[in-house]
Amino acid sequence: MQHQLGEDPASHAPRPASRFKKDYYGGALLIVIGLAAVYAGIGYRVGELAHMGPGFFPVALGALLALTGLLIAVSARGEKPASEEAVSHGHPGGMPDIRGGVCIILGILAFLLFGEYGGLLPATFAIVFISALGDRDNTLTEAVLLSLAMSFIAVVVFWWALKLQLPLFQWGG
Repeated sequence: MQHQLGEDPASHAPRPASRFKKDYYGGALLIVIGLAAVYAGIGYRVGELAHMGPGFFPVALGALLALTGLLIAVSARGEKPASEEAVSHGHPGGMPDIRGGVCIILGILAFLLFGEYGGLLPATFAIVFISALGDRDNTLTEAVLLSLAMSFIAVVVFWWALKLQLPLFQWGG
């Protein structure tokens, strides 16, 4: 017996949202939020790159967010909706996998702690390392290499180029 596409053969109920729909709707949401930030930022003086006004950052960030959302939505349109068996989210028992979210939150907390008491370099290493462990496909070696690379980039961009007022290392508060 043939089953219609989009139905679960066991219950004849519609399948849960596929990755296609999630990416498409997620991209659309990013576009809406980005355009709202651009609209709000234009109410302030934007200025130019050499003399930025208070509206420059929200407009630039909103435009980048909308562009990212557009790219996500366009890439989702090219995909075929995946079957439920091909998309594996969470544990087999149906419980969601919260490891990624927990690692990101712990990474942010570690950044705050190390930023206050350790400096830019340990804080950057900590947030990237802990957040990278949230992906089950990453190994410890990959997390360390990614953390070292991002720490180098953070030093070059924020400490050297932008002269961020956060020391590279400090001991205590």
